[in-house]
Amino acid sequence: MHGVQVHLINDNKATDWQQNKTIQHINGEVFLYFPEFDQYIERNIQKAARKIENMGVEQVTLAGDDWQESYQWAFAQGFSSVTKSNNIHFTGEPELINKLANKLKTYAWAKRLTNQTAAEQSPEILVASVFEYVKALSPEYVSMNVIKGEALNENGWVGVYNVGKASQHEPCLAEIDFNPSGNSDAPVDVCLVGKGITFDTGGYSIKSNDGMFNMKCDMGGVAVVAAALAYAMQQGLTKRVKLILCCAENMISGSAYKVSDILTYKNGVTCEVANTDAEGRLVLADGLLLASEYSPNMIIDAATLTGAAMLATGGDYTALMSLDNVASEQALVAAKAEGEPLWPLPLAPWHQEKCPSAFADTANSRTQKGGGMGGASNAAGFLSRFVPNEGKGWLHFDLAAAYNGSANSLWAAGATGMSIATIANLLLNNK
Repeated sequence: MHGVQVHLINDNKATDWQQNKTIQHINGEVFLYFPEFDQYIERNIQKAARKIENMGVEQVTLAGDDWQESYQWAFAQGFSSVTKSNNIHFTGEPELINKLANKLKTYAWAKRLTNQTAAEQSPEILVASVFEYVKALSPEYVSMNVIKGEALNENGWVGVYNVGKASQHEPCLAEIDFNPSGNSDAPVDVCLVGKGITFDTGGYSIKSNDGMFNMKCDMGGVAVVAAALAYAMQQGLTKRVKLILCCAENMISGSAYKVSDILTYKNGVTCEVANTDAEGRLVLADGLLLASEYSPNMIIDAATLTGAAMLATGGDYTALMSLDNVASEQALVAAKAEGEPLWPLPLAPWHQEKCPSAFADTANSRTQKGGGMGGASNAAGFLSRFVPNEGKGWLHFDLAAAYNGSANSLWAAGATGMSIATIANLLLNNK
């Protein structure tokens, strides 16, 4: 055994002052006492694990017969922190232990990636880090193509180019191909599109210092979709998946894009820039257009996109938006199976009209703070202009619960990895 043994019980072991405590210390072991294993048991286990981690416990071994998979994972989520991510020894059959250990390592990788500072991570470094990680899982079947800098503009990828052109670090649009068939003509089952803004000043629509403080995490969408692909590969993914990374640093300089600029996308849609801090949707539009070229069965994008989604969900849920009710229901089923909170927000075709422009087909936002009412749905409405087949098979994950600036009762400070398992589930079970 390694470290402190932690037991999960619903029959009280303590007879002293600890009798009514959730966390009980008996003979050098820890017992988590819950009279009932109710619908909130996983949340309560995660909170208990946070308390144990805050006690300075370095390693734990989960012991006993009541640790089903979801309970073990809930404990792992709470016990993990910036400096402590692989110090949990799981219990059960070897197959389960291996699955949970791989899952924890994958989440730890995604969290470390998201927690890195902008000084450590440029768009090119982010792309290289993701490619190295995914390729190591299947060297024979993973390849990459990258377009960067001026070549983006020359090839019509105006969103990524304009958002990133003010930075000394070149913007990149990267396409990582996992093709386990080895056949270059094999159809693409799913395209994953991730927002990778390695730092977001807000551009000329500049953020406050407080609003800018955590913007190293604005590449969290890339971390989530990359880790989802990696986790699905570890579980035996056999279908072809394209991972599209839309990476830029949203900075200010004489060459920066400006409010009232008009961008013309490859599908002919013109967009007036109403707010340079609504940059995520501009880069994702390029990624969605690239994904559409492969006619996949499903397109999933993930992004730390709007404060409006955080206001709507309290930062406890990932917000889901889709024009495809069947795909949306599949995502909700996947999230429930993985124990990850996911909440649908409204999206209809007419949300495309919610960011009007007098000079272009659309604006990228409104000039009101936060984009005005319904900001999360309006952003998704903008994105819906860049997906095929009237949105069939498209899912938009607004990662409202992706990052915490400070620790709370459930999470350590930093990235959470929320929705990695849900998206991996969709990759494995897409029909």
